[in-house]
Amino acid sequence: MAENVTLSVSLRTSGQTAALKSGEITIPGVTLHFVEVEPQVAAFRRMVRSVEFDVCELAATTYMVARGHGSPFKALPVFLNRRFHHHGLLVRPDSGINEPKDLEGKKVGVRAYSVTTGVWTRGILQNEYGVDLGKVTWMVDDEEHVAQLQLPENVLHVPEGRSLAGMMAAGEIEAGLQGNAGIGREGPPTENWSAKATLSTDDYRELIPDASAREAEWFARTGIYPFHPTIVIKDEVVAAHPEVPRLLYEAMAESKKRYLEKLNNGEATAKADNNLRKMAEIVGPDPVPYGLEANMPSIEALMTYAVQQKLMPSPMEVGELFHDPENI
Repeated sequence: MAENVTLSVSLRTSGQTAALKSGEITIPGVTLHFVEVEPQVAAFRRMVRSVEFDVCELAATTYMVARGHGSPFKALPVFLNRRFHHHGLLVRPDSGINEPKDLEGKKVGVRAYSVTTGVWTRGILQNEYGVDLGKVTWMVDDEEHVAQLQLPENVLHVPEGRSLAGMMAAGEIEAGLQGNAGIGREGPPTENWSAKATLSTDDYRELIPDASAREAEWFARTGIYPFHPTIVIKDEVVAAHPEVPRLLYEAMAESKKRYLEKLNNGEATAKADNNLRKMAEIVGPDPVPYGLEANMPSIEALMTYAVQQKLMPSPMEVGELFHDPENI
C-alpha cells in the first residue's frame, strides 16, 4: 500500500490469531490496533449497533442478519471456531423427551434466538430429525445483537430476574443448550462479564445419543462443517483501501498456517488444540479451513437454516456476504 493505514481491530487471541496479534506477522502498509473486549460477544453488539471497529470478529449468524439489514461491513471467508452440533442439547430426566420430535410442545432454553449455536442445532433438529421448530417454545434470557430483528411468536423472554439455568433446575423448561449458549451461564454479555456456571448439569443427558458418530456420518454425507465467528471489515475501509481484504486474508491465513504447524508437531497442547486434533480425524488435516470453496456447503447450510428459522427473509448471494480473496 502506498500509505500507512491504521485499523482498529477487535479479535480474540487464539491459536489461529496469535502470530498476527503478537506482531510476528505484519501487513505492509497496515497497522493493526487491537482493542481487547471481554467477552468478545460484547464486541459483537458494539459492531452491529454502532459499527465501532474497522475489523471485527463477529458471530456468523449475527453477521448474516446484520448484513441482511444493510449493515456497512462485509466478511472475509475466515472462520475462527468450528464444532459440530448433534451434541450440546441437554434434557431433564423427567422431561418426557426421549427423541428429538419430543421437543415439540416443550420449552427449550437458548441465550438468544440468533445465537449461532442455536441456529445450527435447530437446523439439524429440523432437517435431520423432522422437528417442527414452530411447535417448540424457545426461551431466551438475553437480547438479540441486531436490534431490528423481529422474533417469531414462539420465542419468549424469561421473566425479569430469572435465568435459563435457574428455570432448567426448577423444571420450568425441559431442555436447554449447554454452556454459554444456554443453561451454563447467567447475565447479559456486558463488558467484563464472564461465564458463570450456576448449577451442575451432571443430572441432564444429551438429547441425541452417540452424537460423535452421527456428526462424523453427517459431515461425510453433507460436507457441512459448522463454523461460528467470521471476520468483517467496514465497507468504508474497503472503499478507501481496496487492498485491505486481500492483505488481511493473507496475513490471517499465514497466522493459521503457523498455528497448524504447532498443532501437527504437538507443540500446541491446550484443550482447544486437542479438540481440533479430534476434528481433524473427521474433516481432514486442516480442521479450520478458510476460503469460499472449502466452506460453501457450510455457508449455504447456515443461510438456509437462518431463512427457515425466520432470521432472514430470503437467502443472500454469497458475493454479497463475503469478499472473495481469490478475486480481490
